[in-house]
Amino acid sequence: MPITKQQNVSLKPITTFGVDVKAKELIEFESINQLFEIKFNQYPTKLILGGGSNLLFKQNFNGTIFQNKIKGIEVVNQSETTITLRVGAGESWHEFVLHCVSNNYCGIENLSLIPGTVGAAPIQNIGAYGVEVKDIISEVEVYDTINEQTNTFTNSECKFGYRDSIFKSIYKNRYIITYVHFKLSLTPKISSNYGAINSILVEQKIENPSIKDISNAVIAIRQSKLPDPKKLGNAGSFFKNPVVTNDCFLEIKTKYPSVPSFTVSESHVKIPAGWLIETLGWKGKTIGNCGVHYLQALVLVNYGEASGTEIFDLSEKIIQDVFSNFNIILEREVNIIE
Repeated sequence: MPITKQQNVSLKPITTFGVDVKAKELIEFESINQLFEIKFNQYPTKLILGGGSNLLFKQNFNGTIFQNKIKGIEVVNQSETTITLRVGAGESWHEFVLHCVSNNYCGIENLSLIPGTVGAAPIQNIGAYGVEVKDIISEVEVYDTINEQTNTFTNSECKFGYRDSIFKSIYKNRYIITYVHFKLSLTPKISSNYGAINSILVEQKIENPSIKDISNAVIAIRQSKLPDPKKLGNAGSFFKNPVVTNDCFLEIKTKYPSVPSFTVSESHVKIPAGWLIETLGWKGKTIGNCGVHYLQALVLVNYGEASGTEIFDLSEKIIQDVFSNFNIILEREVNIIE
């Protein structure tokens, strides 16, 4: 099939923030063979796009956007206890999770209903409800846009961190993820320790949950507090949960005894960014055409006509307010495209 090219394309339909910006050019590719046809060195300004769920464009993009449409799910290895799947980077993440749940492939169910594509998952090292995708990734196949060749990264070579990987940092925009290998269990290992999941299971009187029960619980939780980007523009969690020193935490705890925290190491704890933002009164606040969602302080929303700059400026105000009051610098989880 020929490569699809479009000029002066609106990005509003293919990004979840719903900001009305345009790209000079959009090129869609559906296979590795098509990637070999593209001479990436001819495009000085370029961006790789998956599901468009973790981006905020501040203005029109005066360059070429390459959208990954590589599909397919295949079994590459199976034993009595595990199965390894090779999945195209252009597959919908949530649809892939549902595929695994329906086939009783375990380990991914806690990551239900996260927006975006399979290819974006290792870049961000997506995580939710006690599980990170690094826990189930065995390999990541890539196309090197500089050397024009394919390569494979092992799990350790990806250097996964909290919402981070080598593809998001030093190799940003160099490698195009083509396929991701996931090693999943064929024996249920239920992870229901997260409080909200437990609450739903108790409410539904489910004592021995299946992975489908866990998936359904996660979907219910996310739907109850996170806006649907098809109805209200957003990119999910806008900020990372900050990791702070014990001294910093104790200083906050003196003023706010109920501050929640999660131990990271002997010297550091993680504080929910949503709690910091909500404590300062930002939850539900509207400024112009954008605001902070009334159910989840981590989510910034576009009420219809907000520009990328408006949303960015709102995030900057929140960052400055949190720093002024808590001496913590919030880091954006969403990628800002200038």
